[in-house]
Amino acid sequence: MSPSPRRSLLDLAPLELDCLNTLWPMGEGTVREIRDALAARRPRAYTTIMTIMDRLARKGVVERRKAGRAYIYRANLSAEQARSQAIGQVIENFFAGSKDALLSHLDGHSAAPAYGVTSDAPRVYAAAASASASASSSAPQLPSVATVSALREDAAKAAVSDAAENIDATLL
Repeated sequence: MSPSPRRSLLDLAPLELDCLNTLWPMGEGTVREIRDALAARRPRAYTTIMTIMDRLARKGVVERRKAGRAYIYRANLSAEQARSQAIGQVIENFFAGSKDALLSHLDGHSAAPAYGVTSDAPRVYAAAASASASASSSAPQLPSVATVSALREDAAKAAVSDAAENIDATLL
């Protein structure tokens, strides 16, 4: 059995995802075939696609076998498996493992967990402090927990929305 990808599909670069999206309908293909199929929408040099396919092989996303002087590449997971894995990562990382929270978010309701995206914490605290400072003319004070939670939830929603758009753009 083929090894599963070691890294998150959400960590793949846009060109890596384009190469995968080109490879899936082909089943398998050489660098030249992948490059030729990509050329209409994203022309790249042969060596660029060769490098990308080598990276995907090292990451365990594709496997390759030697055929003469060329390698033939095949994805280690189907497009459907990749979508499921990517959506699972979004649910786990942004919705505390709750499919209902994701569905609620997609329906336009606010049911995302209060924690969410921690990498935006400095920006969230700065925005909260700014909002708190502008609300009163006295010395700046720490933002309330409710203010920080609301701003954090907004940041998580924006990040999930961006991730969903990237998934749609690359996997569909």
